[in-house]
Amino acid sequence: MFYHVKNLQYNAKPTRPDAVYAKKLQEILGGHFGEISVAMQYLFQGWNSRGDEKYRDLLLATGTEELAHVEMLATMIARLLNDAPIGDQELAAKDPVIGAVLGGMNPQHVIVSGLGSLPVDSAGNPWTASYIGASGNLLADFRANLTAESMGRLQAVRLYEMTTDPGVKDMLSWLIARDTMHQNQWYAAICELEEKENIVVPSTFPRSLEKQAVSYEYYDLSGGTASKEGRWAHGPSMDGLGQFQYVHNPEPFGKKPRLKPAPLYVHDTVLPNPPHMPPMY
Repeated sequence: MFYHVKNLQYNAKPTRPDAVYAKKLQEILGGHFGEISVAMQYLFQGWNSRGDEKYRDLLLATGTEELAHVEMLATMIARLLNDAPIGDQELAAKDPVIGAVLGGMNPQHVIVSGLGSLPVDSAGNPWTASYIGASGNLLADFRANLTAESMGRLQAVRLYEMTTDPGVKDMLSWLIARDTMHQNQWYAAICELEEKENIVVPSTFPRSLEKQAVSYEYYDLSGGTASKEGRWAHGPSMDGLGQFQYVHNPEPFGKKPRLKPAPLYVHDTVLPNPPHMPPMY
């Protein structure tokens, strides 16, 4: 059950309207790593959690906070769109300032949402549930969450550098700080699970069923040898169960594939089978 508190978690008021910046800010609202994405990702991971209740609580608490961030950004975008000029193009052509605004703002902020935010990214692409991951494996999910917070913080920092508005910077500084906390909490949860399960996901798959001869071989397929110096190419593996081996331009294990001709009813291109070639199967 959710309750809405009318107060924002933190201030979301710009010093002045800026319709062009409102379009940019849509990225951390409705983009791949925006607040809608992380809110839905954490909540679905939590709702689907079948393990330790403390991890379920962690996910649901953080997902709920991210909904508060959605509201903050939606409010900020709406306020940035206050008094946005929506005059005709002929008028805009006479006024360089109005023309710049009309040319740089998202027209859907006028046409579709009536000077409000939208569940889209900065290019106008609609938010999609395919952005979120909820696998049921907490270690895999927490690693995805760490990546999401890392990318989200990176984008928020870039947006911070793209504005001079003190009110916008103030809100972004809050969101950036919360991203710092969330990166730390997911990493702490990852380390806790790794102590129990080691680092390879899933830990429950029998090692005897994987081709262990290649479990720790690094294949250098880049044409150079610079990556040979990396930690991943020599010494004990990170899970402590093997030794990294460097292999330059490894030979293929499989043979060249040859497919059986398609039946005539699918109307593929029919090529004669040269007599010197072995039969296909």
